[in-house]
Formats: sequence, C-alpha cells, structure tokens
Amino acid sequence: MSEVARVIPLVPSHPRPPKPPWLKVRAPGSAGYLRLKGLMRDLDLHTVCEEAQCPNIGECWHYGTATFMILGDVCTRACSYCAIAHGRPGAVDEAEPVRVASAIQTLDLSYVVITSVDRDDLADGGASIFAAVIRETRVRQPDCRIEVLIPDFQGNEAALHTVLDSAPDILNHNTETVPRLYRMARSGGRYARTLELLGRSRRYAPAIPTKTGLMVGLGEEHDELVATFADLRDVGCEILTVGQYLRPSAAHAPMVRYYHPDEFAELKRIALGLGFVHVESGPLVRSSYHAHETADAYQRAAR
Repeated sequence: MSEVARVIPLVPSHPRPPKPPWLKVRAPGSAGYLRLKGLMRDLDLHTVCEEAQCPNIGECWHYGTATFMILGDVCTRACSYCAIAHGRPGAVDEAEPVRVASAIQTLDLSYVVITSVDRDDLADGGASIFAAVIRETRVRQPDCRIEVLIPDFQGNEAALHTVLDSAPDILNHNTETVPRLYRMARSGGRYARTLELLGRSRRYAPAIPTKTGLMVGLGEEHDELVATFADLRDVGCEILTVGQYLRPSAAHAPMVRYYHPDEFAELKRIALGLGFVHVESGPLVRSSYHAHETADAYQRAAR
C-alpha cells in the first residue's frame, strides 16, 4: 500500500483568538476621512496611519489629524512587529518638506506629528529632512505645534542636534518593548541607544519635552515593564504612551496576550508614581494617538 504524503504545518493550526470588545473599532469611511485620504494622494504623501495599519485611522482622519511619514514608505530595517515595508528605499525627495507643510496649511492644522521610516542608508538618517519640514511648516502655519517621532539615527548625535535645533515642540522616540525582547522585535535597534537618545535630547534641549511609547502583549513580564519605566525616567523622559500590540499578519511577531483595560490603568498608575508628567495607557493607545490632547495635558501638568 502506498504511503500518503503528510503535510506538516509550519505554524500552529489553532485559530487566532478573537479580539476582545474593547479593541473593536468602526471601519473608516466618514467624509472627513475621505477628504484627508484624497489630499494625501493628491500631494503624494505617506502617513504612518496607513502604512502601519493603525486601528485609529478612522477616528483620527475624521477629525483631520494625521501623522505624516516622510522619507518614503520603505524602511531599511525589518522590525518583526511592524507592517511598514522594508528593503532598499528610493532617493530622498528634496521637495517633500514643502508638500508636507502645504498639506498642513491646507488642513489648517494646529498640531501635527512628523515621523519617518528608518533611513540607515543616509549619513544623517534623514535628520535634515525632519528639520526642513519643521522650518517649512513654521513659515506656512506659524501657530502649529509640531511633534517629531524620530528614528534613532544609529546613535548619530549630530543628527539628533539637527532636529532639535529646528525647535520641535515635542521630541518623541519610541522604546517599543522591554530590553529582553529587543533582539526579537527591533531589527537594528538597541535598547541602550534608545535611552541614550532620550537622555541626550534632555541635556541638549531641556526646554523640549521628550516622549516615548511602549507596546504590550509581546511576551514581556510585569516587572520588566516597570523596570523599563524606571530606566526612561532616569534619562528624563516625561511623556509615556502604552498600548496593545496587534499582530499585522502571521508573518509578524506573535501576539502573546491581550491586556485588559484594568491592566492598562494599573500601568498608568505605576508610571505616574515614578514621576512621568503625563501618561496615556490603553488598548488603542498609539504613540501619536490623541497627540494634541496629550501635549495639552502635559502642559497643564507641567505648570
């Protein structure tokens, strides 16, 4: 009797657990969302909202808020949690800062977040383009507050100074996870480098608040999170966001578990107890989610 070939699955066959009710959001499609999407296409701009499959895109775009992603849509790193495409990026578009600033002016925005893919192929990691976006925005929309969510520039301190010299209102660099999980989650990233960047920013430009974000659900332990909070406070970080990791696809890092809203509330309590001036902690929180409100809350608390 001939043998029947057996197919051995490469991944567990059990289905992904259903999302709990606190993670379900309405599909986007409002008039505000469609207007902003059309503007992004007309100006040939990218947003991290789309590229990273953010669950809050419908809400944020409905209210005319977006996180602009500069320096293209291809990242030089391949972090296992991230939905953004990775590979060899194209040439830097020197006209991009004007297009971004024009979009901000057209939308009459009072608060924007500017981020980018990692550009390890560039000597300054793209810092000069960040600075140009800030300058062009100040010319066209002088009252707009600007938050930058920057990569680590491979530890290049001069690149960091280039961004800080352009005077953003908030300097954000995400920690993402606890140090034990960096090798698994952050291709090319270093936990010590993250802390170094945040510390350097506080020393060089103490008037510019520093902000960072963490994901939970990748397999970190409670004590590791608390120790990471403490490390961030030791380098002077003042604003913290904590949100649920959601696996973009089966090819990405597995999601170990969902955190309950009560757990997020407890993490916020702990972080505030360690001295953070403002903390956003919840299942749908992302680094730029409600960034305007977070900045306002920080200013009130820091007075």
